[in-house]
This record gives sequence, C-alpha cells and structure tokens, in this order.
Amino acid sequence: GSCTECSCSSGKDTGKDTSNTKKKENGDRIFIPKIFFGTRTHKQISQITRELKRTVHSSVPMTILSSRDYTCIHPVVSSSGSNKNEMCVELLEGKQGKSCLYYHGVHKLSEHHAVQSAHRMYQAWDIEDLVGLGKKLRACPYFAARELMVGADIVFCPYNYLLDPQIRESMEIKLKDQVVILDEAHNIEDCARESVSYGVTECQLRAAREELDFMISNNIRKKDHEALQAVCCSL
Repeated sequence: GSCTECSCSSGKDTGKDTSNTKKKENGDRIFIPKIFFGTRTHKQISQITRELKRTVHSSVPMTILSSRDYTCIHPVVSSSGSNKNEMCVELLEGKQGKSCLYYHGVHKLSEHHAVQSAHRMYQAWDIEDLVGLGKKLRACPYFAARELMVGADIVFCPYNYLLDPQIRESMEIKLKDQVVILDEAHNIEDCARESVSYGVTECQLRAAREELDFMISNNIRKKDHEALQAVCCSL
C-alpha cells in the first residue's frame, strides 16, 4: 500500500514547510527526517537515480549536491581551470563590477520543480538533467540544487559532503535526527582520511617560510610567527 509519511503518498503534501515537519490530524506537528544518501563518486549517483526512476518512489522530492565542476554553467567560470570556486565567489560579491545572471535566475529552476511536483509530474532526475534545464532557463544548477534541499525528502551527495565538517557547514547540511545511508561504506576510511588531510608542495613551503621570515624580521607578532617558522623549517 501507499505510505503515509512522505510526499509520494499523495499530491496534497507539496506545500511542505522548510523545517520538514507536517501536521497530524489533531494539529500537532511531527518531524519527518530527510534521507541523506552518500556515494563514493558522482557516477554512482547517476546509477542510483536511474534506479529510483524505476520505483514507485520516483516522484519523491529529491536533490543532488555536487561541486561547481559538475553544475556551473557560467561560460567563463565553467571553462576555467581549478579556481571555479574563487571566480564564482568574486562574481557573487561583484568585485569586478560584474555579477552572475545565472545565480539571479535560481528561482526559475526551483520553481520549475515545485510546479512539476504540484501537478504530480515530478520524476527523479540526474545532474545532467538539472544542468540541461539550467542552461535552458539560464539559471544556476549549483545553487538551485542547494535550494531544493529544503523541500527534499532524499538528498544525494558524495561521501565528503557528509563526512567533512567544513563542507557540511558551507552546504548547510544538518545531520542531527536525519537518516544517513552510505553506499559501499567500506570506502569511508579513505574518504575520512582525505577530509582531514592536506597536501602542500615544496614551493608553497618555501614561500610560506619567506613570508614568516619577513614577519619576524619586522617584529610583527614575532612570538607567534617563530613557532610557525620552526614548523616550516622542520618540514
């Protein structure tokens, strides 16, 4: 039979509020947890959403969190090298007197999915589907996916979005009292190691040491910088 707890049970639940709570018959509010489904790669998310389409739950509100590498459609930023995040932030802050018109069209994407859900035409989708629709509507898929998380019952994302505290904070992911599913969880160890690891080159270390030497020679917070200088030299 049909379930009664999530929005796939009927079309009446499309007005779900942002706190993921629903009213009981007596007027009390009950908390409905989200399902956070973590995978090792973005390709695996594609496979899972494809399987979701084949189930009776294909109309459940969902979203996919991914990096700008996969979802940015700004012609300049998306074609740049490894500094997509920095370029995006600069555009949003308007540092060069320019802004991102795709960001300002985010509501077009989120409202498009809301309209589909209201008319019970909502279907599970993949990152490519969202990016294609974003290009058509000239709306940013990256920020639209984050907006859709508010009303989603299922949130798909790579492991590190759930394991790395910095990413969780930046994406505003709150896992308390939610359901977390980790696909192929034997890979978690490696992902956890990567989340708390950082790689530096010899060139970066030399540059850091030179800057610290300058700070110490100019007596700028000398005590603090001497300790850092010792770490750089030991490395």
